[in-house]
Amino acid sequence: MKIKAAVFGASGYTGQELIRILSCHPQVELVAATSRRYAGVKVAEIFPSLFGLTSLTYVNATAQEIAGLCDVVFLALPHGVSMDIAPVFIRAGRKVVDLSADYRLRDLATYEKWYAKHHSADLFGQAVYGLPELYREAIKKSQLIANPGCYPTSIILGLTPVLQNKLVDVSTIIADSASGVSGAGRDPVVGSLFCEADGGFKAYKVGKHRHTPEIEQELNAQAGEIFAISFTPHLLPVKRGILSTIYATLAKDITLAELHAMYRSAYAGEKFVRICPLGTTPNISSVCGSNYCDIGLAHDPRTHRVIIVSAIDNLMKGAAGQAVQNMNLICSLAEDSGLTMPPLYP
Repeated sequence: MKIKAAVFGASGYTGQELIRILSCHPQVELVAATSRRYAGVKVAEIFPSLFGLTSLTYVNATAQEIAGLCDVVFLALPHGVSMDIAPVFIRAGRKVVDLSADYRLRDLATYEKWYAKHHSADLFGQAVYGLPELYREAIKKSQLIANPGCYPTSIILGLTPVLQNKLVDVSTIIADSASGVSGAGRDPVVGSLFCEADGGFKAYKVGKHRHTPEIEQELNAQAGEIFAISFTPHLLPVKRGILSTIYATLAKDITLAELHAMYRSAYAGEKFVRICPLGTTPNISSVCGSNYCDIGLAHDPRTHRVIIVSAIDNLMKGAAGQAVQNMNLICSLAEDSGLTMPPLYP
């Protein structure tokens, strides 16, 4: 028996990627994809790349109607919308992977400071933060998964080994991250237009990006202490991919070779984290279209800083790919099922 999956809010880039992955997943039957805008239109008409992969037509259905069709649902909805939809599926006994930020934060006051008033705060305690490399066993037992943000995924995976081993002065951490324009979503926005983005490279939401509390929450948990970081996102004139360059002052003496060996040990056996060869750093083109996170390391002896470079595809390990990885865990499937596609480029 195949698992019946639905995508609620499936007309954006993340929804497109979910449909692409699930349509080819050997143990999943994709039974529904919702969209108010495109209701009655075949999915492949909106996304021609999916022609021949799915015969689904978009439906404008209620959560109750979709809950009657599926075993697991992906909520590819804007922040503030999932909180009204998720409880319906939870009450119906369905498994939920929420790709919004509505359940990622553990502190309600922090969520409401950075986002909006929460309408289903009772589910905060039920949600598990869906970063499998850190919370695999808890994910397997949960009904509600809060799929991480794209920037947080790249930064948390990059920093976790040095934090767990108390190797850096946490007060010195700086993360500069650059994302492709698909991170802004599919709705037309002037700053995401080709003529606006092409040839440019800029920082945005400096000091006030909503992923900041999510990043700090998880880094604090791994370090076992409370601290803040400097995080600055940038817009890259490419379609997809995130490159995070992370700097921190070392608290202990360690060679680059020792640091590299520690990272290889920390992520040994992880299917989707690849540590770059000693002395090299990743390129977003090497992860594009895949669920991999590539991590490279450097050591600057002049400044006594470690430099960690992390690359992911923002639509895959940063969104849809990681969501399917979480679905595989909560449905007792092989964690890499449906996700073994290699990157698109060299």
